[in-house]
Amino acid sequence: MRAMNAYAQLLRPREFALLKPLHLLTLKAVVRSESFALAARDLGYTASAISQQISALEKETGLVLFEREAHGIRPTAAAHRLVDLSTHVLAAMDDLDHQVQELATGATGRLRLGSFPTADVRLVPSALSALVETHPRAQIQLEEAEPEELITALSHGDLDVALVYEYGLSPRQWPAGLTRHHLLREDLLLLRARGSGLSAQLSQLSGARWITSREDTAGARSFVRLCAAAGFEAAVAFRSNNYAVVRELVSAGLGVAVVPALGHLPSADVEATRLTQRSAHRQVMALHRSENSNPLLPTVLSCLRRAVPSGEPHLHPADDG
Repeated sequence: MRAMNAYAQLLRPREFALLKPLHLLTLKAVVRSESFALAARDLGYTASAISQQISALEKETGLVLFEREAHGIRPTAAAHRLVDLSTHVLAAMDDLDHQVQELATGATGRLRLGSFPTADVRLVPSALSALVETHPRAQIQLEEAEPEELITALSHGDLDVALVYEYGLSPRQWPAGLTRHHLLREDLLLLRARGSGLSAQLSQLSGARWITSREDTAGARSFVRLCAAAGFEAAVAFRSNNYAVVRELVSAGLGVAVVPALGHLPSADVEATRLTQRSAHRQVMALHRSENSNPLLPTVLSCLRRAVPSGEPHLHPADDG
């Protein structure tokens, strides 16, 4: 039985002391100065506190680190060796502390941005350029999708920020727990081939051939309601969610279209006229989860606000920050 107990003792996991970095830093200072008082002055402690830390380290390690003499202390060989062994550990801890500080301030880290196609062209490049300039070591990811998909990804925690839109005539239901930051309001523009002779009044275009976005999108629903308010149901000939395609179809004389201002670039072949109907606009905003504590979040929101074009006749930057 006694032999079995001895064998069990051998099999029992050995308990190792978890050395505290503070104690190792104190040891390094005391070995260097060979004085508790001088080490205390350098580290900003009292001599008594330094003595207590060294005593605790000796207890943790089972080593005698200093010979106490009548007029001072003398580091033992074990103390010098422990200082040598801890040099790399303390350097790594210092580097870890620096990395944590950079992570906490957003100098490093990751931000996942989701956006829709027209914002990817007109807003995102400028915003991300500014973000990368101030945080060159941050990891930035960009995902492109329609707002419904972006809102789902945001709610599931797969994105930090999402750029989305809401038409005046097609309001959204927003999930709980999301914070909205309005960036701009876009006018809706009526596009016609230049020289077509078609009216600039929506109510006069009941017989026109129309080009619009895919069915069951917010843009298509807004368009249907605009036409209904003008007293007709549009005859849609072509559908595309790509506004560059829509412009080319209009330019070729294949129909007329209503597009948001971000989706239009001035063209010699296309006339663009602002619709004056009530709610003929689209709001663009940035969303994030209300509890998101990503340190890069305030910076990217600021960059997005500054990326909104100013001085363009059909884009109206938000003034609420």
